[in-house]
Amino acid sequence: MSAASTETSAPLPAAASRVFFQPLAGVGCAGSGPMPRDDPVQRKQGKVTVKYDRKELRKRLILEEWIIEQLSDLYDCEEEEMPEVEIDIDDLLEVNSEDERAVKLQESLMDCYKPTEVFVSELLGRIRGMRKLTAPTKKGL
Repeated sequence: MSAASTETSAPLPAAASRVFFQPLAGVGCAGSGPMPRDDPVQRKQGKVTVKYDRKELRKRLILEEWIIEQLSDLYDCEEEEMPEVEIDIDDLLEVNSEDERAVKLQESLMDCYKPTEVFVSELLGRIRGMRKLTAPTKKGL
């Protein structure tokens, strides 16, 4: 036997005997499960923030958190116990006049036993200048 063949038959350290391949995107063995490198949640968030203006999304999130807090105070309950109240910001932004927006909000809050005028006027002030979130045209995505 030559020296070369005895060299290859000698046991190698465990780490050196493994071969790792870089998987191609979207290619995997059946039943191999999700690839840890590709986190679909992270990619989806990235697409959302690219698709919409991140600053506008942040303002919207802050407004929605404020609305939930105010509704909790108005209904004297936690978010989970709150009655079904639907306040659609985009819907309100489609309405042209402040008076119509106020009427629409008052209709949503019919079940509330506390005065809602302060909440309505504050909300209308906060949405003033906001834009409706619509999917932008594709520029190269």
